[in-house]
Amino acid sequence: MTHIPLQSAEWLPISMPPPDGQDLEVCVIDYDEIVIPLSYPCRRSGADLVDASNRKLIDIQPTHWRKWTEHRAIGV
Repeated sequence: MTHIPLQSAEWLPISMPPPDGQDLEVCVIDYDEIVIPLSYPCRRSGADLVDASNRKLIDIQPTHWRKWTEHRAIGV
C-alpha cells in the first residue's frame, strides 16, 4: 500500500488516488507546463471529481491533487 502524505503541500499525481470524503485542491497543467489549480475544493465521487459545495460533476481531466486548505482558498 502506498503512503500518501496528506499534510504535504506538494502536488501528488492523479494516478495516486486521493481519499474519499476529503476536500481536495485539483489542478491541470497547461501546454506551458504551468500548474492551474481550480479555485474551489473538490471531492472524489467514485472515479469522478465533484465540486465539494454542490456535488456537481467537474468535467476536467486533472493531472495532480493535494489536500485543500483554507489558506489556499483566500490566496495566501
